[in-house]
Amino acid sequence: MKRRKFIKTAGVGAAGVAAISTVASPAIAQSMPEVKWRLTSSFPKSLDTLYGGSELFAKIIAEMSDNKFQVRPFAAGEIVPGLQVADAVQNGTVEAGQTAAYYYFGKHPNFVFETGLPFSMNQRQYYAWLEFGGGHELINEFYKEYNFRSFTFGGTGCQMGGWFRKEIKTMDDMKGLKFRVGGFAGLILTRLGVVPQQIAGGDIYPALEKGTIDACEWVGPYDDEKLGFNKVAKYYYYPGWWEGASVGSLYINNDAWAKLPKPYQAMVEAAAGRVTSWMVPKYDAGNPPALRRLVAAGTELRPFPRAVLEPCFLESYKYYDELSAKDPKFKKIYDSLKSFRSDENLWFRVAENTFDNFNFSMSAQGR
Repeated sequence: MKRRKFIKTAGVGAAGVAAISTVASPAIAQSMPEVKWRLTSSFPKSLDTLYGGSELFAKIIAEMSDNKFQVRPFAAGEIVPGLQVADAVQNGTVEAGQTAAYYYFGKHPNFVFETGLPFSMNQRQYYAWLEFGGGHELINEFYKEYNFRSFTFGGTGCQMGGWFRKEIKTMDDMKGLKFRVGGFAGLILTRLGVVPQQIAGGDIYPALEKGTIDACEWVGPYDDEKLGFNKVAKYYYYPGWWEGASVGSLYINNDAWAKLPKPYQAMVEAAAGRVTSWMVPKYDAGNPPALRRLVAAGTELRPFPRAVLEPCFLESYKYYDELSAKDPKFKKIYDSLKSFRSDENLWFRVAENTFDNFNFSMSAQGR
């Protein structure tokens, strides 16, 4: 008898919970304020993975809030130029911005750390440092000076080394080269005789076509094909050692964040996490067929020789040591990353690298 009563009561309870949920959900939504944010991006709409991250973010926020919280994304140039996103968020012109932090290394070298320090770690390792190695905490502590905070917002994986009109065999071939290269890497390449150029994504092609620059790098085959670099440069080099990992940033103005209800703050964090889990796999799926098309159209794929990579590596770490010696803010974050890198590389050499090398060799044999 008690068992039958329990089942009957449980059945009513389940129906009751469902009914309450149906009623409560709209009630909760109705109780929340309407909030409208503008999000300015560093990227053009043609880049459906990078700029597409902002669109996906806005869609998720709208769905989670029953359209009470709306984020409207704007492509580079629609509100501010692509390289002025940090300033727009800092001064409150917009509430949020999608960017690559290293674009602002001119403000302080620490801006490189959120995007990726050259020759440091791969994408998975970098995510691990940000999430569990104290990276996020250190970076957001630094960002307080600029009146914004940041969330990881996607990434690209290891990037390509770029498009060149001539073959690169030694560092002598790089000297005097006007090379569009993102952010902090330019400081290292300058020390090796390269002439770096900081140009936003949508402006690279005309600069390369007109000869304002001699070479350029962007992301990888999927985006590079869209931007048409293969039409004006023949040689495509890899890897982009300055971005063995490349992490995107979602900047949010501190005042706007403080005014945001806690449930909406949770939505921002969840939506940024979804963009992060979506973006790298999208590139991993899109890059192989794009690379095949580029090679079939005449692109000549080349690895950077060790005679180029090794001097760049050594100069990078020499520069980091110099910065650490004179800048305590840089040293604080660099010491954390460097220590984490050491352990990560040791672990990846044990299992990941061994598996990858064997698997790739078998795949090369057609197995």
